Amino acid sequence: MLSKRCINKRYYYIIFSLIFLLSANCLYAFQQDSTYTEYKGIVLDAAKEEAIAGAVLQVENQQISSISNSEGRFSLKIPNSIKNATVTTSKIGYQSKSVALNYFTEENMQVFLRKRGSKAESLEAVKIYQASNAQGLVQKMLSKRDVNYLKKDALYTAFYRETVKRGNQNVSLSEAVVSLKKRPYRSWNKENIAIKKARKYTDYSRLDTLAIKLRGGPYSTLYLDLMKYPDYLFYDRSINNYKFSLKKPTSLYGRYVHVVRFEDTNKNDVWYYGKLYIDAETYSLVKADYKLNVDDEAAATDFLVYRKPSNSQVTPLETHYVVNYIAENGKWHYSYGKAMLKVKVNWDKKLFNSRYTISSEMMITKEEKNIKNLKKTDGYIKPSVVMTDDISGFRDPEFWGKNNIIEPDKTIQNAIEKIKDR
Repeated sequence: MLSKRCINKRYYYIIFSLIFLLSANCLYAFQQDSTYTEYKGIVLDAAKEEAIAGAVLQVENQQISSISNSEGRFSLKIPNSIKNATVTTSKIGYQSKSVALNYFTEENMQVFLRKRGSKAESLEAVKIYQASNAQGLVQKMLSKRDVNYLKKDALYTAFYRETVKRGNQNVSLSEAVVSLKKRPYRSWNKENIAIKKARKYTDYSRLDTLAIKLRGGPYSTLYLDLMKYPDYLFYDRSINNYKFSLKKPTSLYGRYVHVVRFEDTNKNDVWYYGKLYIDAETYSLVKADYKLNVDDEAAATDFLVYRKPSNSQVTPLETHYVVNYIAENGKWHYSYGKAMLKVKVNWDKKLFNSRYTISSEMMITKEEKNIKNLKKTDGYIKPSVVMTDDISGFRDPEFWGKNNIIEPDKTIQNAIEKIKDR
């Protein structure tokens, strides 16, 4: 049996391994054309009219989806062949809202979500789904993986974005549309990713001669799938090493959701803490939001930094991980993952340090009907991949074609505009 330190080391080696160096390796394929309509807008709180980040927009019965960015903005591309569709928007803690596609506008569409139901409705749900044993909920969640989650191979199209910021300025931006082959949740078969289209730009003049690269590319977000890879967090019998507690319940997709807070009781080096959102009826994990405590700087550096120059000290400051799931045809599967790491870099014989924020996120946008094995000719990449520079796609306004993407926030859009001018 692997020790906690070995398992954690393997987990973070995969999830967020940074390489501080320069390298080159070209990745991207052809552009696709199709007839579609793109709808752009914003998701807002109905009472406060504040933007809602991370709201999922799903075209019912079509396996097409998108997500709002940090500013609440979204873009959704739908083939013109789809008629009379309904788009459902959902967010933890809010009532889901379904709107017929013919009510959508192509620009400045506003979707208003209301906070979850009345006290009377909540009390009724509590009577039906009341819980008192937080650890028991988690154990049942894990035991029902083969019942609640994907039971056969599936092929998805997904959008991936990776950013590096120095302070508040973007210094590196990678984006890709990928093919993702997911395996059954009880299968040990390897999951694969292939690059369909990609673009990347790095402003080396702002990197202090240091190139920060995220090892793993899209795999860094795929391996956040806790229900596919539970051993990376709740490995073997380690569930007994966590303290679990019930928090105020909430709702998602119109369903009652238990909220379980967890915290590792072994705080000898680095340790996890966060929240699990568990569907009360099926015991499915619908969302996880968690962090790695990095107070032990030496241990955190050992876990998170793969390689660095000998005359530098790299100190992790903060991590944050989010994974969302979605149900289709009665089975749940990974739909979105996001990882964030903040680090401080000190150089020998330099007075001031630099601070960087490295983020990666991936969103499944469509399920493909024809399942196939991904090969090198499809743009297959390994989990050790490092996305590399190719700026040509930034100059093409139709680069993504029919593919759905995560709408860039203002800082990313500004960076894209600057790249176009180069």
